[in-house]
Amino acid sequence: MDNGSFSTGDTELDQAVEQWLQYDKNLKTASMVRDLVKEGAVEALKKCFSSRMEFGTAGLRAAMGPGTSCMNELTIIQTTQGFCCYLEDSFENLKEQGVVIGYDARAHPPSGGSSKLFASLAAAVFISRGVPVHLFSDITPTPFVPFTVSHLGLCAGIMVTASHNPKQDNGYKVYWENGAQIVSPHDKGISKAIEENLEPWPQSWNAEEALKSPLLKDPYQEIHTQYFKAIQKHCHHRDINKSSEVKIVHTSVHGVGHTFVQSAFKAFDLHPPYAVEEQKDPDPEFPTVKYPNPEEGEGVLTLSFALAEREGASVVLANDPDADRLAMAEKQESGQWRVFTGNELGALLGWWMFRCWKQQNSDAGAVKNLYMLSSTVSSKILRAIALKEGFHFEVTHNIKTSLLYGYHISKNSYFICHDQDVIRTLFERLRNHGGQKDSYPVECGRFAISNVRDLTTGYDDNQPDKKAVLPTSSSSQMPKIKYYTELCAAPGNSDVAHLRKELDDLVDAIIENFFEPKKNKLQPKPE
Repeated sequence: MDNGSFSTGDTELDQAVEQWLQYDKNLKTASMVRDLVKEGAVEALKKCFSSRMEFGTAGLRAAMGPGTSCMNELTIIQTTQGFCCYLEDSFENLKEQGVVIGYDARAHPPSGGSSKLFASLAAAVFISRGVPVHLFSDITPTPFVPFTVSHLGLCAGIMVTASHNPKQDNGYKVYWENGAQIVSPHDKGISKAIEENLEPWPQSWNAEEALKSPLLKDPYQEIHTQYFKAIQKHCHHRDINKSSEVKIVHTSVHGVGHTFVQSAFKAFDLHPPYAVEEQKDPDPEFPTVKYPNPEEGEGVLTLSFALAEREGASVVLANDPDADRLAMAEKQESGQWRVFTGNELGALLGWWMFRCWKQQNSDAGAVKNLYMLSSTVSSKILRAIALKEGFHFEVTHNIKTSLLYGYHISKNSYFICHDQDVIRTLFERLRNHGGQKDSYPVECGRFAISNVRDLTTGYDDNQPDKKAVLPTSSSSQMPKIKYYTELCAAPGNSDVAHLRKELDDLVDAIIENFFEPKKNKLQPKPE
């Protein structure tokens, strides 16, 4: 090892550092590791090398920096080599169809990492194996990548982004031939292939040569045109759009969304939204916000509200940095701003889609062929609407709505824990409740538990065989421990204050009985 007689006393750690220095050709990250070795910074080295990022159904996401636990040039190459090998085994036509790669505007000067550089290295890996690559020549919103997979009939797609994570993070999302994020067991197969291909291939570092290859194509112009052409089929009231006097403010929160949102408004014949000047251009430092996640609420929307007040706008729209999430706020008659929850937006969008569908379909019986899908952590208000209206609903606060479909009140938040051992212990305690193996809790405080679904182990006591029908993944336990709660009341129950108190009591019981934040030193969501 290039570290003299240095030894951490941990043979595995020493071997990991030695292997890293053999493989890493990035001068900045290699130098950072050598400096830690010279300083005898064992704890810092353990943080960088004690574990490898685990590839899950959402791909990878971690801080940029040196070591196997971080996003950097070497881990990008290793990940892509594994993914490439897995695709070679999965698709006979991989060298004919190819893949697409997109990226956001993130960068990390201390380690030399950036989304654009990572995307170029990923392209180099595929090109070295004779696989055609559609590499966007500029930053793109995440939805462009799955759209490109479907539109061009490709085998897979990669998006280099950390979405709404803090500025030091980056990530690696992958999409299958159907344009959807991968499901298990693909994640396990890819993870295994990564472990089998850790040593960089001869041409994997050669991004400059790859960019000159005839196997490389730039899909930017075609996809930009086709995407905004495709979304117009969802424009059902173009005349109303043209005449609408509603003023809207939009912020991309220093991400990639500005240009594309302007194009989307144009495609729908809507007046362009007012852009928050301080946040409209991509900036990896995210200088005006602590966390670039519009779902965090009013703190991220301060500049948007100020612009809306100046321009007389009544609606604020906000995208996260890779433009695949949307937050919305509306000015109330009181002059206060109401920030809608994700569940409320989902309900409004689902209701609107159904309303537009009914206007275009005169056959009342056709509703039996209509389906709406929802993620497992989303509000079930669409299920209530489906039961009322007669369409199908599958899992993946307007007073008039409450009269028809009942009240659906939700409360969602999270705790942060970067200690994987604590997270593992926390969930193993729930899976072995009361010290009994494979025994889940049946109550939480004064609340009875009617159903348990564990998508890490594949358990669901609502199913006859106790096996979950949704995809499972043993790599799904993440540093952000989220909870999603919802209280559903029948139509006619109008005591909203009591319902909210009941939901608050339930959340408190869950936190204290299951999470034990003080004992486990969990960090609450920043306000």
